[in-house]
Amino acid sequence: MHVYLPIAEISVNILLLIGLGAAVGMLSGLFGVGGGFLMTPLLIFIGIPPAVAVGSGANLLVATSITGVLAHWRRQSVDFKMGGVLLVGGIIGSTGGVFLFKKLQSIGHIDVVIGLSYVIFLGTIGGLMFFESVRSIARRRRGTAQRGKLHKHTWVHGLPFKMRFHKSRLYVSALLPLIAGAFVGLLAAIMGVGGGFIMVPAMIYLIGMPTSVVAGTSLFQILFVVINVTLMQAWLNQTVDVILALLMLVGSIVGVQLGTRLGSKLPGDHFRVLLAILVLTTCFGILFELVATPSFPYSVIVQSGLK
Repeated sequence: MHVYLPIAEISVNILLLIGLGAAVGMLSGLFGVGGGFLMTPLLIFIGIPPAVAVGSGANLLVATSITGVLAHWRRQSVDFKMGGVLLVGGIIGSTGGVFLFKKLQSIGHIDVVIGLSYVIFLGTIGGLMFFESVRSIARRRRGTAQRGKLHKHTWVHGLPFKMRFHKSRLYVSALLPLIAGAFVGLLAAIMGVGGGFIMVPAMIYLIGMPTSVVAGTSLFQILFVVINVTLMQAWLNQTVDVILALLMLVGSIVGVQLGTRLGSKLPGDHFRVLLAILVLTTCFGILFELVATPSFPYSVIVQSGLK
C-alpha cells in the first residue's frame, strides 16, 4: 500500500514509513536520545529529498518533544529561566538557519551541505562516544573506574553579563547558554534535528548544570525551536510534508514504548557502545551516498519562456 507525498513528490509504502518511525522511536526509548539525527538520514536513504527530510523531521520532533517536556515539568526538573535564555539564542540561530537554508537551496547546494553536516557531526560524536564507552568498560573490568568532576571552571566562566539561575544553582554569563542555544538552533534548521546530542553535553560540561535538570531544560528549548523551524520551513521553503510526518509519528509512538521496556535490560556502558556504533554506521551510510556515483548522473530540465 503506497501513499503519495505531495511535498516530497514521490510515492512511498505506508508500512515502510510507519516501520521507520517505530524503529527510530524504539531507539529513542532504548538510548534516551532524540531520534532526529537518525530520522533525517533514514528518510534520505529511502529516496526522500534531503530538504524535505529536514523540514518534515523537525515537524515530527514537535510532537515527540511535547510529551517529554510535560513529563519533566510534572517532576519539576525544568530550569525555565535557563531554558528561556537558551530559547532566545535558539530562535535567533534557527531563524537565521532557515534563511541560510533557503539561500543554499536556491543555489543548489543544500543537499550537499545537509550530507556533509551529518558526516561531520555524527562522525565526531559517534567516534568520541565509542572510545569513551569502550574505555569506561575497560576501566570497570579492571576495577579502576573513577568518578570525576562534571566540569571545570575555565576562562568562559569569567565572561560578562552574569545571571543567577536558582534552579540550576549557577551564577554564570548569559552568553554561554545564548551562544549554545543559537548554535543548536542553526543545526535544527540545517539538519532537521533537535540538537540534544550537542545541547546536553554543552549544558553539563560547558555551562555546568546539574544533570537532574538538563534533560527537561533541553527539551523545553528544543520544543519551541523546532516549532519555529517547522513554521518557517513550511512558510519560507515549503519543505514540510505533513503526511510524511504523521505516518512516522504513528510508528514512533509505539516504538518509544517498546524501546523504553527494552532499555531496562542492558547496562549503561553497553548502551553507549551500541548507540555509538549506530551513529557511526549512519555517518558512513551518508558518506557513501555523497561519494557514490548516482544511478542517473545526468538530468534534463525543461525550461519555458526561452527563445
